[in-house]
Order: sequence, then C-alpha cells, then structure tokens
Amino acid sequence: MRWPRGMDGLCYGGDYNPEQWPEEVWHEDVALMREAGVTLVTVGVFSWARLEPSPGRFTFGRLDRVLDLLHAGGVKVALATPTASPPPWFGLAHPDALPVSGDGTRLSHGSRDTYCVCAPAYVAASVRIARALAERYREHPALAMWHVHNEYGTWCHCDHVAAAFRAWLRARHGSLDALNDAWTTAFWSQHYTDWEEITPPRATQYLPNPSQALDFRRFLSAAMLAHYRAQKAVLRELTPDVPVTTNFVFGGWVPVDNWEWAGEVDLVAIDHYPDDPEHAAEQTAFAADLARAWSGGRPWLLMEQAAGIVYTGTRMRSKRPGEIALHSLQHVARGSRGAMFFQWRASRGGSELWHGGMVPHAGPGGRIFREIRELGGVLPHLAEAARDAAVPADVAILWDPESWWAVESPGFPSSDVRYLDALHQAHRVLWRNGATTDFAHPSHDLSAYAMVLVPSLYLVSDAAARNLTAYVEQGGTLVVSFLSGVADEHARVRLGGYPGALRDLLGIWVEEFLPLAEPVPIRMDDGEDAAGGRGGHVVTGEIWSERVESRGATALARYEGGVLDGLPAVTRHAHGAGQAFYLSTRLDDDAYARVLSRAGLPAAPAPAGVELVRRVDGGTCWLFALNHTAAEQEIAATGTDLVTGATAGGLLRLPPGGFAVIRTTDGASRPVRRGHASAQGGETAGRRTEGATA
Repeated sequence: MRWPRGMDGLCYGGDYNPEQWPEEVWHEDVALMREAGVTLVTVGVFSWARLEPSPGRFTFGRLDRVLDLLHAGGVKVALATPTASPPPWFGLAHPDALPVSGDGTRLSHGSRDTYCVCAPAYVAASVRIARALAERYREHPALAMWHVHNEYGTWCHCDHVAAAFRAWLRARHGSLDALNDAWTTAFWSQHYTDWEEITPPRATQYLPNPSQALDFRRFLSAAMLAHYRAQKAVLRELTPDVPVTTNFVFGGWVPVDNWEWAGEVDLVAIDHYPDDPEHAAEQTAFAADLARAWSGGRPWLLMEQAAGIVYTGTRMRSKRPGEIALHSLQHVARGSRGAMFFQWRASRGGSELWHGGMVPHAGPGGRIFREIRELGGVLPHLAEAARDAAVPADVAILWDPESWWAVESPGFPSSDVRYLDALHQAHRVLWRNGATTDFAHPSHDLSAYAMVLVPSLYLVSDAAARNLTAYVEQGGTLVVSFLSGVADEHARVRLGGYPGALRDLLGIWVEEFLPLAEPVPIRMDDGEDAAGGRGGHVVTGEIWSERVESRGATALARYEGGVLDGLPAVTRHAHGAGQAFYLSTRLDDDAYARVLSRAGLPAAPAPAGVELVRRVDGGTCWLFALNHTAAEQEIAATGTDLVTGATAGGLLRLPPGGFAVIRTTDGASRPVRRGHASAQGGETAGRRTEGATA
C-alpha cells in the first residue's frame, strides 16, 4: 500500500469537474472546499475532449489554472487519466475501436465507455494522453496520486477482442485438445480444430457454452488489466514516487477479478452506491469488508459514494439526516483512510444531472452541505484510529467472482438462484449478529478464522477442496450453502453425486436437485443432535432443495411434507478436529442465524441496529460505535471519545443516528451488550454521542 503523496491525514473530498463550470465558480469551489475540510479531489476523469481536442494537440491551460488554484487552497489532487470517455473525434478517426455488443451492433459515441479495450488505436491513445499528463504535472505540488481510467467494466465482442481472446486462450490452455476438454466441446458439435474458429460468445441460436462464457469473463478481466498496466507503466516511469490506482466498481456487468487486480494498484479504491434505503447500512458494511479483503487487510480508500441520495434503480431516495456521516464512518471503521464522493458540485446538465453532489443544486445553504461540512470537521479527529490499525475478524466468507459468473450463466436449473443473494445473506446475518467479517478466496490460508461461511461456491478446484478440508481437519468450523463444490474450475460438473468436491468433508451424498417454486416447511431440531425426531420449530426453505442422504453427517433440520419428507435439510459433520455444516436450501435470516449459533457464533454484543467495529494497533483499541436506529441506544464502553473528547467510563449513550469512536488501551477487550434497547424504524436525527458517562 502506498499512500497519496504529501497526505498524512484522512482523504476527504470527491470528483471535481471544473470543466463543467465557468472559472468564476472555481474560486467559490475552493473556498467552500476549505470550509468543508476537503483534503483531496479527483480531477479530470471525464475531461479528455477538453485536454486533447484533436489528435495529439493538447490544451492544458485550464487544467494548469485548476491545479494551481487547488494547491493554493491546500487541496491535493488525484489526477485522472481520462480514458474512460474518449472524445467524439476518436470514434470518427477509429470506428473499429468503438465497442461491439454481443449481437454484433457497433455502438456509437454519445455516452461514456465508448471504446474497445483491445483496439490498438485506443490503447495507443490512452498511453499517449497518460504520458502527456505525467510529463506536464509530475512536479506539480498538488499531485498526490494518479487515478487511472474510471470503473473498468466495458465489454466488447469485436474482431480485435476475438484475436486477443484466442491469444489468451492459447496461453491459458496450451493446446486445442486441452481447450476442447475444458469446454466439453463434444457437446453440440463444438469441437475446434483451429484456433481461428474460436470467437467471443456472441449472440447465438440458443444457449451459449457456459465454459466458453466463463473463460471470456476471465479474459475480459485480463484485457482490462493490461490496459491499466500500460498506463501505469508510463506513470511509474515519469513519477515513480506517486501512487497509482483505479476505482473498483461492483456489479453484475463488471467482468473484473478484484483479487487479481488488487496486486496491481498501489492503493485499493472502491466506489459504492447502496441501492436499498432500508438496508443501506448493511450494504455499506458489505462493500467495505470486501474492499478490506481485496487490500489484504491494509488501508484502502472509499473513492466514490453519493452525498445525499440512495439510487434504487427506479427512483432516487434522499438519505436520512445523519446518514452521510454514518455511511462514511462505516467505511472508515472497516479500513478506509477517508471518505470521497461523486461529485463535488452537482451538474446542471448532462446524463447524470440528477446525481447528488457535496454541493447540491440548491447550493451550500442547506442540509446536505451542512452535513458535508460537519463530517469534514469530524474526520481529522479520527486519523489515529484509521491510519494503520487492523480490523480484527473471527469469521470469514469465501468470495469468488468466477463462481458468481458461473452460477448465473444461462441454462442453470433455476433462474432464482443468485450468487450475490447468498453472499449478501451470509454477510447480513453476521452483521446483524455483531460479527465483523473478512472475505477470503478459497485458496487463502483460513487458519486464523474460527468460522468460515461458504455461500454457493459453485466452482471448486481440487486445490481449493484440499484447502477447505485441511481447515476443518485442523479445528475450523465450515458452514456450506447449497450449490457449493458442484463443478470444477472449468464449470464441468463433478460426477458421482453432489456436492462434488465437498461430499466427504460434509458427510453427505446428494442425488438430485429440486428447485422450489414455493417455500417448503423445514423442522429444525432445537436440542442436541437428533436422529430424526419431530420435535423443534418449523421454518421455511426457499428457492432450492435437494435429496440429501447422510454419509456420516447428523441432521439438524429435516424437510417436512412433500417428496422430501423426513430427509435432511441441514446437517453437521464432525471431521478431524473441526466440523462442517451443510444447508441444502435457503433459510430465512433468523433460521440461518440459528444454524450459525449452533455452529458456535457468539451472540450479538450490541442492541439491534447498533454497529460496533474494533480497530487495533498494538495495545490500543478504537471502538467505532454507530447507531443506525431512531432510538437512543446504550453500550458498554470505557475510554476517550475521539469525536467529542468526553470520557466513557463504562456506559455510552448513543442518540438516534449518533456515533462515537472510543480509544482504549485494552486492545484485546471486546465490547459487550449492556442493558436493552430495541431498534426502531423511521428517520434518524442527531449526529454524535450524548452524555458519554462514567
């Protein structure tokens, strides 16, 4: 991890697009930035057309004045290479570099991301402008970091891509025989006898080959990474002391393997936009924990979030008062060294004119900017807690983007199965139970975790299966959800019964899948491991079910009624010094939590809706306490509140929407729940602690 040059504290600011505004507004912007406590802004992300108005002719005068003005105002700059949005002239000069959709449609300029990442002309133009920017600004005192491109994720299926895809396949598989075997091309007469016969998975008559589609996603990730590396090489050559990064974005349209990319950036940076106002806090914690995982537990940076709005996909919803700070501090608590936004000033026109801004359309006189200013006043007090302190976690969730891509391929047994739903549920249940969670790859060393959750890990290599087995044998607890271990890394089903590579570890054998159209009753055993009694309470299983046969595992829950009546639904298997649980259906959150409790997860340490995250450095612990409810909450805490300077001597009261960051020298202590308070819905108010008392 390399931190932005010349910055000791936390990063606070956002994307700044001065090219959208007359110069007289720039001076007002910098004055407001100083008022708000802004320390870093990203400049130039979408400015290619202004910086290079014709091929090879650069006009840097406006950018010179902007950077000089920001430097004079004490604001550092993450200078972007503007390659995510080529100018109009580029598409006219190089029509072959415009992207082609899967159905063969050549897309036109008129939006952002109108490029093919494999087109030689596009790569050359990208490197050219990156070099021009580095040559001009490498000594500029405002330059703190390079921000390459923006939200890599643009697909293309053109002939440039086809040629690059074939070269990538040669390197990956080595021979056509190996590729034909990996892709099972004997099915539907797809056997390849020449590399030139292979194309990207374009629109076709019926179902595409799932192994080909999976490899294409892998290839796109590699192709985009090559484009990033080409720019990074130039920037590193000319500015070796300036860190280089790009902003990771999360979504089904993004064919990027962040595990691989994380090793190529000097600082992991993410964009995060919750899409559910009622569960935005849960979604924020999820994204932050993923970012920390990609960064290997080191500090990372929240590069973008929305200032005052939650985008649901169908409408925009205002964040409740106080949520700008709460969501930002969730990221800081979980490893971010700052909080950035898109964008500084809301645009008055263009495709995203209704996107929020730190300075909204109404100007700086209202609630949004007031909360932005207040957050800017809080963050400097938290620098000691957010600089290098670790975020300890006892539980991990396995995250594998390739399993995500494979599970949601066409032709799957049920279109209701979504990998992210399983992943989000696992994290949500842990979050509501007060557990801070790491994410890990199936190949990672898992020995540090008391429990590892495995949601629908469809693709499992032999090496990954051995790793999970060793983890359990050495005393770990594994909780595996349905559709795990079913296929190998080439998306070929493992024969001999499901769950394939994990059968022996789980002590079960599954003959068939029975996707569900309607929920089915499941009777859970409430006591010690039972052998099929009808005691216990009834919950429901949804979306998926399986005909499970025990091969050593004990049933903790059984299907009730229907064709699976009396058969195991949830099992536990002792293996070596550890134990492995299996869920053959999707339980509701409460039932899932009961299974995790049975597996050894401790009870929540705080009232529902209160988020507690510890950061630890040596013998010092910082407790981030965030109240997401509309009621005052009480927690046990001892130490000094970095925000207010008040002392908490055992009991801390958090007002609705309030927060505190408590420093204590007892780094090994874990806060425990004190008293009782129930979470309530409604609008939050207030912003910090009240009466941190002894």
